[in-house]
Amino acid sequence: MKSLKKHIAGFSQKVQVLIFLFLIGSPVIANPIDDLLERIDKGASKKIITEQVSSDSEEDFFELDKYRGKVVVRGNNNISIAAGVNWYLKYYANIHLSWNSMSAKLSGKLPLPKQKERHTTDKCLRYYLNYCTFSYSMAFWDWPRWEKEIDWMALHGINLSLSITGNEVVWRNILIQAGYTVDEVNNFVSGPAFMAWWQMNNLEGWGGPNPDEWYENREALQKKIITRMRELGIEPVLPGFAGMIPRNIEKKLGYSVADPGTWCSFNRPAFLKPVDANFDRFASIYYIEMEKLYGKAKYYAIDPFHEGGSTKGIDLGAAGQAVMAAMKRANPEGIWIAQAWQANPRPKMIEQLNTHDLLILDLYSEKMPQWGDPASAWHRKDGYGKHDWLYCMLLNFGGRIGLHGRMDRVINSYYLAKSHANGKNLLGVGATPEGIENNPVMFELLYELPWRQEKFTKEEWLASYITARYGKYDADVYEAWMLLAQHPYNCPDDYPGEGTVESLFCARPSIDPSKVSTWGSSVLFYDPEKTRMAAEKLLSVADKFAGNENFCYDLVDILRQSISDRGNALSKQIGLAWKAKDIKQFKDLSDSFLMAIQCQDKLLATQKNFRLGNWLEQAKSLSTTQKNRDLYEWNARTLITIWGNRKAAENGGLHDYSHREWNGLLSDLYYNRWKLFFDNTVKELEGTNVPPVDFHAIEESWTRARNIYGSEAEGNSVQTARLIYEQVFKNIYY
Repeated sequence: MKSLKKHIAGFSQKVQVLIFLFLIGSPVIANPIDDLLERIDKGASKKIITEQVSSDSEEDFFELDKYRGKVVVRGNNNISIAAGVNWYLKYYANIHLSWNSMSAKLSGKLPLPKQKERHTTDKCLRYYLNYCTFSYSMAFWDWPRWEKEIDWMALHGINLSLSITGNEVVWRNILIQAGYTVDEVNNFVSGPAFMAWWQMNNLEGWGGPNPDEWYENREALQKKIITRMRELGIEPVLPGFAGMIPRNIEKKLGYSVADPGTWCSFNRPAFLKPVDANFDRFASIYYIEMEKLYGKAKYYAIDPFHEGGSTKGIDLGAAGQAVMAAMKRANPEGIWIAQAWQANPRPKMIEQLNTHDLLILDLYSEKMPQWGDPASAWHRKDGYGKHDWLYCMLLNFGGRIGLHGRMDRVINSYYLAKSHANGKNLLGVGATPEGIENNPVMFELLYELPWRQEKFTKEEWLASYITARYGKYDADVYEAWMLLAQHPYNCPDDYPGEGTVESLFCARPSIDPSKVSTWGSSVLFYDPEKTRMAAEKLLSVADKFAGNENFCYDLVDILRQSISDRGNALSKQIGLAWKAKDIKQFKDLSDSFLMAIQCQDKLLATQKNFRLGNWLEQAKSLSTTQKNRDLYEWNARTLITIWGNRKAAENGGLHDYSHREWNGLLSDLYYNRWKLFFDNTVKELEGTNVPPVDFHAIEESWTRARNIYGSEAEGNSVQTARLIYEQVFKNIYY
């Protein structure tokens, strides 16, 4: 073991071995990766030796090796080692750590690599998170949940992550310094569930006002988050100053601002004009306060004019230089990170910036890349010119539930981007989802790309994936995953919706609906029989995987998808019955649709991650004060239903944008909406005049309710899945 000998050169072989055995036998946790191993399984750091070694190359690498009957994972830094640990666990120990299960029991005798295995990558940046993830998934996370996520990041080789928690504290402090009252600050800062869009300059104040405890808790939480990230080698990306400013600051303090207009009917914050002398002064105060709270960052996320903000009256070139100059004064080595989304980053804003000062996230590389792929509707012929960029997978919109992905596209376009002329500035990959804790297969695939030099197929990769995920290979399981890979995970590029095929169980009722959210789609691009067959195959071998948490989670998720797909197909038949004015058939079909919702609700109760109560309890647990608990719960309920006030929900198109196919929400809101609609429609078919339903009023009333939903899993997933499968696919009339 050459690298170990280098560390103890000059000693006799006997002394070397004694020192080595002492070190690996010591109960003291020697480094952050050993600490991570202990969180996976108590005693794991004694079973896997981790070693950091220097390298003359600029590439990242990890090696899997063995020494005296123990597994050795070494790499050039902590994150490379963590990625190596994950690779070993998956492909040697058949252990897959995932959101639904971040712990495992490592056997006393772990399998050893037969020979040293080495993986290298020159794509040395692996990025994670979207502003939206902090609201749609992370809005109410506590430290134990964040600790698991940071471990997940490290294990997937992520070394660069957005970290916007607690930025509201920065703004509160600097606005109070500027003369704002606490009430005025809270009229500007959003409520807990809407921080993402406030920080992206889309809205002010919605969801608040926040209590003092919120600011205190978020500051303490962010300090823990970035401390752990830095210990492991993950560079936190802090929010930079984008020119955002309260709309009333011109009147209050005399600043010269531009009005960027509205976003989904919300008034956006104002944009402080770079020509105003206050721009530099305010930006400096912002960065000083940021550093005082959270330290100096190397990377700053800055996205002026996100999603269509008006640039009227703004010199974009001057604005870009002013934003960059302000960041460089805070840290001359700092790098600006910008999202490539729709028109952003505006070419005029970035063309005068220096090479390597800007890193662009090609946010939607798997469908709408802008790096230069001519097949994309958003492509830029010359990509981002001289600027560095990352190949990113967006995948999820709104935190919606559903099997979804473009496996072939993710693989093929990554290798295309590497070999393309514009790939010379490609520095790595990133996941930029609006929501997480779903579709783990796609994240696993993305973060393995940099470590695989040779192009591969989804078919060969999935054989290894299912073996790792379920602990052993099974032909029926593989066939089930082939059905999924060829259908829901093979979404065509021209599919009209954002993200997954939406479940019409979650839709505001209408005759023959085609989507749930404004920018989504419920149109099936595959035969719903395919997901039923996949679920059936998993059920046929479920006894072989008794007690396997990953298998149970996937079984529930895949059966959920098949029931949703049947529901979408059934909705078409309901529409035809209505057009034919066949009242009996309409009643039979609508009863079947309602029964399917109830079955879905019962199935999802068996998995904690599919329970509304889990989401609501996360929110309420952040306070012991009833008033604050009510505020947090209202935020949690509102985000996943009406989203905004009536104007934003209806005219802005935001209602049900973040719908969730969750136990509790299905039975208590979605079922009741559809039942009311079907009952009224039958009356209309029978000749009775029925006044139109104000669905927004029903939904808003639900956001203000405080009934309790169970948060823990109930029942046996496999047994329940078998019963539900029989009930849905054998007894319900389609």
